Amino acid sequence: MSPTEVPASAFVTGGSGFIGGALIRRLVSGGCRVQALARSEEAAAKVREAGGDPAPGGLGDMAAMRAGAEGCEVAFHAAAFLGEWGRWEDFERGNVDGTRNAREACRAAGVRRFVHVGTEAALLDGGPLVNVDETAPLRPSSKAFYSRSKAMAEHDVVAADGDGLETVVLRPRLVWGPGDATILPALTEAVRKGRFAWIGGGCHLTSTTHVDNVVEGLLLAASRGRGGEAYFVTDGAPLVFREFITRLLATQGVEVPDKNVPAGVARAAAALAEGAWGLLPLPGSPPLTRLAVWLSSLECTIDISKARAELGYEPVVSVEEGLEGLSAARA
Repeated sequence: MSPTEVPASAFVTGGSGFIGGALIRRLVSGGCRVQALARSEEAAAKVREAGGDPAPGGLGDMAAMRAGAEGCEVAFHAAAFLGEWGRWEDFERGNVDGTRNAREACRAAGVRRFVHVGTEAALLDGGPLVNVDETAPLRPSSKAFYSRSKAMAEHDVVAADGDGLETVVLRPRLVWGPGDATILPALTEAVRKGRFAWIGGGCHLTSTTHVDNVVEGLLLAASRGRGGEAYFVTDGAPLVFREFITRLLATQGVEVPDKNVPAGVARAAAALAEGAWGLLPLPGSPPLTRLAVWLSSLECTIDISKARAELGYEPVVSVEEGLEGLSAARA
């Protein structure tokens, strides 16, 4: 791993999750004392396993977060309410209100810098993202609640820079690697249950970000990022979506079927499904959502020139190395 500077002390939200857990392990390995928010004993156990000290509480408990952040130099906000579908109130509470609570609790605790884990999804509203950089607009009116809430949260984080707290946003795209409990398991299950199909052929380009590269970007944002700024990070050159997903699933011994649904058909089906689930008391989630269609059928290529120039960012793990690591872990 690179010798990127690690803070002496840090407060982490989302430490029991994919990115948060990898971040804690990296911080602790560099000699950092880590306090991590844990809303349950299960989450606390994961924090301890990663090497951090649990700070009991949730994103709605500002007093608990302030206590956990006391004495910490930097805070990393990795907690988020994830999902392609759900009630707006839950996305707002978890991503908008939760981010504000964490930020202001850290300000009150005297934390110097607040690094927010953003996402390219905050820019999604139904169109492709082609070689976009940080000047592309956020989409706080997106029809996808996750995109809308993350856009609103990021806007608030950037606007809150100052008054004793420096705020920085790091935006990875399609995070993958060991410990992923979302993308790879969901794809694997879809293939094994016969529910997987490429949308529009899957031959568009996509940027990706190995979790170790996300962590590298977070540490650089903490030490070198400018307050009130956002930075994209990826694995470097974009890949053909179909080829990457095929190779990713192959690390788990899963062969992807050659099934395809036209993009127009998928978009119409997602809109109809969301409409039905929004109007009727139907159980579970729609079989297809707008966000799922956008994420899997639209080009999303990212320009990381700003992170390279201002943070000195370069990927520390290549796509080849990451895929080999996943295959080796399964063997």
